[in-house]
Amino acid sequence: MNQARVWADQVKEKARHLGFDAVAIARAHESPFAQHFLTWVEEGYAGTMHYLARDPKRRTHPQNLLPDVRSLIIVARNYWHPAPPAEIWNDPSRGRISRYAWGQDYHDVLKPRLFALDAFLRELSGRTTYGRAYVDTGPILERAWALEGGLGFIGKNTCLIHPRLGSWLFLGVLLVPEALEPDPPPTLVTSDPPLWRWPDGTTGTCGHCTRCLDVCPTRAFVAPYVLDARRCISYLTIELRGPIPHDMRPLMGNWIFGCDACQEVCPWNRRFARPTDEPAFQPEPDRIAPRLLELIRLDEAAFRQRFRKTPVWRAKRRGLLRNVCVAIGNWRSPEALPALEQTLAGEPEPLIRGHCAWALGRIPDSKARRLLQRFWEKEEDPYVREEIAHALEHAD
Repeated sequence: MNQARVWADQVKEKARHLGFDAVAIARAHESPFAQHFLTWVEEGYAGTMHYLARDPKRRTHPQNLLPDVRSLIIVARNYWHPAPPAEIWNDPSRGRISRYAWGQDYHDVLKPRLFALDAFLRELSGRTTYGRAYVDTGPILERAWALEGGLGFIGKNTCLIHPRLGSWLFLGVLLVPEALEPDPPPTLVTSDPPLWRWPDGTTGTCGHCTRCLDVCPTRAFVAPYVLDARRCISYLTIELRGPIPHDMRPLMGNWIFGCDACQEVCPWNRRFARPTDEPAFQPEPDRIAPRLLELIRLDEAAFRQRFRKTPVWRAKRRGLLRNVCVAIGNWRSPEALPALEQTLAGEPEPLIRGHCAWALGRIPDSKARRLLQRFWEKEEDPYVREEIAHALEHAD
């Protein structure tokens, strides 16, 4: 047995010992999805995620990140938990948070384990330099490399689908200069529908299924395998920093951080999803479906205490409360009027006040219109005044 294979086997065993559910190795070369990614960016589907459009070719080859890279180690960790009881999950007075944010920040959990994996390989090979570890934040196309390493196939919802685990997976990639024996990627069999086949006989495909495309509340998929991020609820609630477009707001329901709709209906997940055994990803009770009227009252200190070191932190307080206002507007309950009035009167952040005005305009109660008219006379910020005017014009 050659050294490349011995090291590969030892690395995989160590990765599993570190808690990863799946691991694969790919040979470093130009990303198989390079042109697909460049075209996606050129079409404008990245929206305001300018970091993706900034020097996009940097993401097309791992040598642009680590010049002497020869292998990529791709790992996956399951994070799935079932939804809470229907009376909680379907309650419009509560905000839905995507499953991946129910526990601790996955970057803080997975990246140290990739560092540990690199240290293990350095000890094997005698290397004195460091590899490069990425967990969702670096300029690397993780799903493309996961496919190349045989971890799964890309579904029509653009998620990586593992043929025995489904798609509720965090991915990480470690770039190393050692030449490790790569895993064979699945072969795409030309058929109707196309079928991926692994060397061990395992097969995987979306077939003719379009459940993920059909269920998307905002119709974010312009075609199978093509996501327009500008219409995706995850983008709108997390990545977008400014106002959410008016035509998108009614479609967002009560999602306030991310969205799981396309994964919830996937037959692969319905068959293979199992609760994670990762202690760090166990759900925090106040993070699954918190009450909207509780969240809208969070000041900066309370937000920090509740969400620091969780994925929700990425949205910041202004982003989360913006999303909460949209969810309250879709709830449309007069019960929210006191909280909205208090927010419009005392909230220092214009982005939140503007979305609060939109929420008021959605509530079918004459008091809501009176409040809007009163705040129109007091408000000085041009953006908020514009939102109040829009709310008055479209008020129920």
